Amino acid sequence: MDPTDTRSDAAPDQAVPRAMAGNRIASLDFIRGIAVMGILAANIIAFGQPFAAYMYPDAFLVPHNEAEEWMWIAQFVVIDGKMRGLFTLLFGAGLYLFMEKAWSRGEGRALQARRLGWLLLFGLGHFFLIWRGDILTFYALFGLVSLAAIRWAAKTQLVVGLLGYAAGVVLVGSFMLSPYVIAETEFGEQPAYAEMREQLAADKGRALDHEMVEYRIISEGSYGDFVAHNVTDHKGDLPFNIFVFGFETLPLMLIGMALYRFGLFSGALNIGRMLRWGSAGIVIGSGVTLLVALWVRDAGFSYWSTLAAFMSLSALPRLPVVLGLAAVLAVVGARASGWLAKRVSAAGRAAFTNYLGTSVLMLFVFHGWGGGLFGALGRTELYLVMAASWLVMLAWSKPWLDRFRFGPLEWLWRCLTYWRLFPLRRR
Repeated sequence: MDPTDTRSDAAPDQAVPRAMAGNRIASLDFIRGIAVMGILAANIIAFGQPFAAYMYPDAFLVPHNEAEEWMWIAQFVVIDGKMRGLFTLLFGAGLYLFMEKAWSRGEGRALQARRLGWLLLFGLGHFFLIWRGDILTFYALFGLVSLAAIRWAAKTQLVVGLLGYAAGVVLVGSFMLSPYVIAETEFGEQPAYAEMREQLAADKGRALDHEMVEYRIISEGSYGDFVAHNVTDHKGDLPFNIFVFGFETLPLMLIGMALYRFGLFSGALNIGRMLRWGSAGIVIGSGVTLLVALWVRDAGFSYWSTLAAFMSLSALPRLPVVLGLAAVLAVVGARASGWLAKRVSAAGRAAFTNYLGTSVLMLFVFHGWGGGLFGALGRTELYLVMAASWLVMLAWSKPWLDRFRFGPLEWLWRCLTYWRLFPLRRR
């Protein structure tokens, strides 16, 4: 089927079989390529510095100068949370696209469940063996939950997704904002909150002390020490992260399904309107996020203000940016045909390999038994590492896919899902 077919005669609540002929939707690959590169831009700080430095500049083990504080602001406004949100939106769209193909062959949700079960194993392996900033575990778990909603009308998926996201803004947002209010405002100076304020100060101290323990393990220990540390000290992170990110992940998956079915990625919607409301979402959401970033700067980039900004105050304005990016990039991606666009799309087709492969590459760059650069590079130098890694993604993905049908891990995941060996090399 031609992915540019608008299917204008289909009702928006109907499951439009956009991928039945096996053709790829070009905009999905392009957006996925942008997202997987953008996720590295967000994660590079936590790859090369203590995890706390992702949000809190004072956790850097090298000086973080004023220019780099403005880089923090730029990254917070443009990248942080947006690329993860975009990737999650696309994952939801991909779940529905996969089910369209499964339904056309007479198969059902069991096949998708098996596929997500393997993804869960990939995610847990990534978390414990490579890097604990993993998102695949969330995708697998909430992807399984989303199967209960896969047959809902597209409008229902959209409404429930938006309401679920709003619930997360309120519940998780208030939960993650309260430490700042108690620890760093006059409100928390009331006698009734004295004990809680002391507890939060102790929590901050323990967290930063733990970062130094982890620094020594990564910079001086063996790979076995690193894995043992993840298993013993961080297995408890998963339930908390599932709670915190669940109110983002599942709603965005449902929204992604709905937008795919409405035709956002295949050209079924009015292009002019997509560009207008997409651009408006980006501008308005980014403007509000900038105000949050400037507030953090005025607060001195304190520990609890940065946490509040990332985990609470930026959540609501992030949604229009994510949806706006999806709309604008869907239009751009469907028409982009230059050499760079082709390489970005190829990186998107091999996004699974690029995502996990980047984490493996960072092990060799930063760990003491590899390049030994953990904690040694400032924000500026880490962005150079990011740019070099982007070049690697763009350099290998297209030549590989010119010769092979799938990326290496995409092929493995497919074989495990169907439990049979697929040909890899193109004829």
